[in-house]
Amino acid sequence: MASTKDYLDFVLEQLSGLDEVTFREMMGEYILYYRGRVFGGIYDDRLLVKPVPAAVRMIPDASMELPYEGAKEMILVDDVDNREFLRELIESMWEELPEKKKRK
Repeated sequence: MASTKDYLDFVLEQLSGLDEVTFREMMGEYILYYRGRVFGGIYDDRLLVKPVPAAVRMIPDASMELPYEGAKEMILVDDVDNREFLRELIESMWEELPEKKKRK
């Protein structure tokens, strides 16, 4: 099942307090970036984020889910209605996210 544009729009609206949040559509799902670094994505209308230490600290009892078959597990963010929490989560993750790989 692919994610809907409506759910993407909802999540982007919830993240509107952050500058430089962008997305890229990929095979019916959406990869999410903050300040040029991938922090997660929308898969099957679920917001999943990378399990970096900051995210694990902020959501210690979150369930880990596969975005798609064969991928690494990611943290399911259930509290997408809480704008302040989402902003704090993404900002706290940024330092721990890998930088974009440069093409050769």
